[in-house]
Amino acid sequence: MNFKKVYAFVVVFVSFAVNTYAFQGKKSDTLKTDIRHTSKGFQFTSPDNNFQLQIAGRVQFRYAFPSDQDPLTFDDFSIPKEHVFKINRARLKIGGHAYKPWLKFYLEYDVSVNRLLDYRVMVEKWPWLNIKAGQWKVEYTRERSISSGKQQMMERSIINRPFTIDRQQGVSIYGRIDEGGLLDFNYHFSALTGTGRGARENDDKKLMYVGKVFWNFLGDGPPVSGSDLKHQEKPQASLALAGATNTSPYTRFSSSGGGSLEGYEMGEPGQYEVGQWVLETAFQYKSFSWQSEYHRKRIIDNINTGRTHMSGFYGQGGYIVNHQDAAKGKPLYEVAARYGYYQPELSVPNNSEEEYALAFNCFFNGHANKLTADVTYFDFDEMSLNREASSWRFRVQYDFSF
Repeated sequence: MNFKKVYAFVVVFVSFAVNTYAFQGKKSDTLKTDIRHTSKGFQFTSPDNNFQLQIAGRVQFRYAFPSDQDPLTFDDFSIPKEHVFKINRARLKIGGHAYKPWLKFYLEYDVSVNRLLDYRVMVEKWPWLNIKAGQWKVEYTRERSISSGKQQMMERSIINRPFTIDRQQGVSIYGRIDEGGLLDFNYHFSALTGTGRGARENDDKKLMYVGKVFWNFLGDGPPVSGSDLKHQEKPQASLALAGATNTSPYTRFSSSGGGSLEGYEMGEPGQYEVGQWVLETAFQYKSFSWQSEYHRKRIIDNINTGRTHMSGFYGQGGYIVNHQDAAKGKPLYEVAARYGYYQPELSVPNNSEEEYALAFNCFFNGHANKLTADVTYFDFDEMSLNREASSWRFRVQYDFSF
């Protein structure tokens, strides 16, 4: 993907939209484009509300010591220590609707790594049945679905890497049933190529299938963002179960595309048969927030006849300590903590990785303008080889959205 071409497209597209709306506004005082800034960025809406364009950007500046990456192997604990200063993410987002308010579109581009992340079209005319097609982060885990700009902790847990399905191309149906009632459910069912971000074709005759069902048992579910910044007066909670199946050359996925877990090599088409599921909880009430995930995953090597069973868990909670200052326009402060546990092979119970993290957030303007600091302790046990290791990490990040 050529960044200059993307930039030129954005400039021409925005200029055309603004000039078109401005021309309409000159025809009559009753035909004026609504221009404002919202939580989704700069928003341009046509007089009849049939067209809307939203443009937003986000930048994350990060410092880390002695490294920014989670240790994955025993050798990672002995790498040289270094100070890390970097632009961690730089995103350009374009969304809105066209022709009808329920025919929506969305694109997201990562400028820092020159990568097109999301592009999709959604038909959202009925609450109980919606359809989308394109490329997006598949609705599988809450931790991955929450935008990196709306996370409670600075980064996702150690179990995100082995269990996330990340971005895929395909189609999905989704909706919400009995909103506000005892049987308030959200659902997502997707059929995907199963070969990761940027892969337009499947590697064999078998697609990836993903399903997720949320039960909002208190009549409403928590928003897809970290921290209870709104100081919810009514408890909001959800219990979710998701599952996925796929055959491909890959044993893991990320925003880079398909990849391999430790101990695996890039495979042949259809080599790895992966089945996995996750049980998820989420809760927000009066500035307190909680979320957790329990994962199981099985990998079958159809060529080398190998089989792996793995599991993982994390629990995370946080509290806004001065919620009463929100009405005064003052910054909000939050303390959050997380515990993560990953077992790469259930048949070897003494091999595991653990994470203990403590984070402090200062919200100047919600997630759009915040400062985060965290400290993490990693514990690595590989007793099958009679070795273990541990390390600390400190990071500071400034997140700015506009």
